[in-house]
Amino acid sequence: MELKIVGAQVLLDDGLVETPVHVGTHDSDHDGVIADVGADRANGRSIEARGLMLLPGIVDIHGDAFERQIMPRPGVDVALDIGLIDSDRQAVANGITTVFHGVTWSWEPGLRGADNARAILAAIEALQPRLSADTRFHLRHETYNLAAEPEVCDWLSCRRIGALAFNDHLPSEASLAKRPDKLAQMVARSGVTHDEFVALVERLRADRPEVPHSIGRLARQAKAHGVALLSHDDASPEQRQWFRALGCRVSEFPMTIETARDAAAAGDQIVLGAPNVMRGKSHLGWINASDMIAQGLCSVLASDYYYPAPLVAAFRLAADAVVPLAAAWRLVSDAPARAVGLDDRGRIGRGQRADLILVDAGVARRPRIVAVLVGGRVVHIVEPDRLKP
Repeated sequence: MELKIVGAQVLLDDGLVETPVHVGTHDSDHDGVIADVGADRANGRSIEARGLMLLPGIVDIHGDAFERQIMPRPGVDVALDIGLIDSDRQAVANGITTVFHGVTWSWEPGLRGADNARAILAAIEALQPRLSADTRFHLRHETYNLAAEPEVCDWLSCRRIGALAFNDHLPSEASLAKRPDKLAQMVARSGVTHDEFVALVERLRADRPEVPHSIGRLARQAKAHGVALLSHDDASPEQRQWFRALGCRVSEFPMTIETARDAAAAGDQIVLGAPNVMRGKSHLGWINASDMIAQGLCSVLASDYYYPAPLVAAFRLAADAVVPLAAAWRLVSDAPARAVGLDDRGRIGRGQRADLILVDAGVARRPRIVAVLVGGRVVHIVEPDRLKP
C-alpha cells in the first residue's frame, strides 16, 4: 500500500509543478521513502491537497529553542522527557522534520554543564520511538572545556551525535566589564555566585595554549567517524581558514562580512538565523540576513531560537523578491541536509525520504502548515478531511 498526495503544487528541482507524489508506507516495498513522482496510479489512501504546496520537510541543523522547555525560567527545571516531547510537537507543527538539538556542553556548571549534556543525549536516544521528527544531537562544544575531550571523542566514535560545533563563549576581561547583562545571564543559568563564576573564567584563561590542540584532535576524530563539523562565530577570515584546514566546512554565524566572503569563496556552507529574516533584523544588531542571502553570503537558515522562523523566513524571502521560493526553500531543506551529510532528504524525488509538508500559502507572508509527513507517516494534520481512504 502507498499514500498518494494529489492536487498539490509540488516543489521539484525545476520549480512548482502540479503532479501526484506516491509515498511508501510501512507495508510497502518503499517503506518511508518517495516511491514515485508524476505517475498516476491508484494504490491505497490519498491526501487531497488542491490549493496547497507540497514541499520537502525542513532540516534544522542549529536550534536551541528546546532549552526553554526544559528550563522555562532560570532555576526552574522541567523533566527532560516532557520538555523534549513538547519541543518535538512544536518542531513538527512548524514543518521541521529533521531537528538537530543544539546542546551546549560548557565549562559552565548548570544548564550547560556536563550532567545536563549527558542527560539530554540519553533522553533523546531513549525517546526516539516517541518523537515524530528525526531528532539528532548537535553538540556545541565549548573549546575551553578541555576536560570533556575524552568523553566527546567516545561519543564521536560511537556516532552518538550528529554534528559537532566548536564554540568559544569564554568572556574576555573587556566583555565582563562591557556586558554586565550578558554576564548576569550566564551566572543565573550556572547556579553559582557572581564571584565564583568570574574566578572560574579567570582560571580557564590560563588554558588558552592547549585549546587549538584539543580542537584539532576532536576534528580528526569527527572526520574519522563521519560526523559533521561546524565552527561558530568565526571572527575573521583567518579563523575560518584555520577551521577549514581541519575539515570544518560549515561556518555558523560568521561575525564579519569579510569572514562570510572568505567562506563563500571557498564553497563553505554559511549558517544564519531564520529569525533574522522573519523579523527583518538581527536581535543582536548584526547585518540583515536577507541582505547576506542576496549577496550569496548565506546558504543555510536555521531556527536558532524559534521553531516557526524557517517556514516564515523562506516565504518572506520570496515575497520580498530576495530570491525565488525554490531558492529560498533550499536554504531550509536541501542545503542544511547537505551541510551535515544527509543526502537522503531535503528534495522531492524518487528514493528520497518521505519527509514532506503541505503548506497553505494563501495569506501573504503567513504560510500555514496543513500536514506533515516524516518517513512516510502522517505525524501532524490540521485538516483531517483531506485524508481519504
